Amino acid sequence: MTAISNCQLPYTWEVLMRYRLIEIIALWEGRLTTNHLCDNFQIQRQQASKDINKYNRDIAPDSLVYCAKLKGYKPTDKFKPMFTQGVAEEYLQALSSKADIAQTFTGLDLGFHHTHMLQPPRRQVDPEILRVIVQAARNQQKIDLGYVSLTSPDEESRIITPHTLICTPLRWHVRAYCEKNRGYRDFVLSRFRSINDIEGPSANGKAGDSWWNTQVNIVVKADPRLTDYQRAIVEHDYHMQDGALVIPTRGALVMYVLKQLNIDVDHLDPSPTAQQIVVANMSEIEPYIWRSKSV
Repeated sequence: MTAISNCQLPYTWEVLMRYRLIEIIALWEGRLTTNHLCDNFQIQRQQASKDINKYNRDIAPDSLVYCAKLKGYKPTDKFKPMFTQGVAEEYLQALSSKADIAQTFTGLDLGFHHTHMLQPPRRQVDPEILRVIVQAARNQQKIDLGYVSLTSPDEESRIITPHTLICTPLRWHVRAYCEKNRGYRDFVLSRFRSINDIEGPSANGKAGDSWWNTQVNIVVKADPRLTDYQRAIVEHDYHMQDGALVIPTRGALVMYVLKQLNIDVDHLDPSPTAQQIVVANMSEIEPYIWRSKSV
């Protein structure tokens, strides 16, 4: 779809955001409810229902139909996004940061000419595969997907039960139970290649993922090899209290947090000014550090 210019949009900013969310949720999750709008925009159910009906009646006629089984609206065969481009990245960005609407509507001037944000390269995620994964996670279903990895030259069938999408600084993963490994693993979204089958309900949902359900604190301190003056600067940079920064996370996400902080758990740089921070409670987080479990 061609991006819509702001001169073509006679709507307020908040209304644009609500219509945008309607399309994103309907397209990718396959089930839209008034709660999606109420929770995201703190509006009353009556207003949310009015927005959905106006969108379906005046803006994109017959794009949505109410499904009693789903207890929500689902996209029809006539669904065609008007306020989004229908690419996977829009849904993924909406999950992580409510997606900057200016990336979709060309010519929209927010006035921040003195700022610049570096965007990571977009990973290629198949839209159909993403939809299947999202809906399988919502319904706790087992799915058979074709997957490639750096350790295997051929596409391999992986039967997984996904439960959570994970956004890291450079790419997206899905946390899922893997039938092959008989345990929970992280899969890179852009490495799924095909949909083989949807195998129905699974007993291996989020509740059974012990690493995911375990809360872990990562305690970070300034590298003790720094001078007192240098440590004071680093402690101020990270808003440390009593010389330490406590980062709460899940056991399954420990490695992602460490990578985000640019902390190498296996090698300490000879120069203390390179990494600047270190983990102070390594023995506590060691059980959640994986070095060869990536898939």
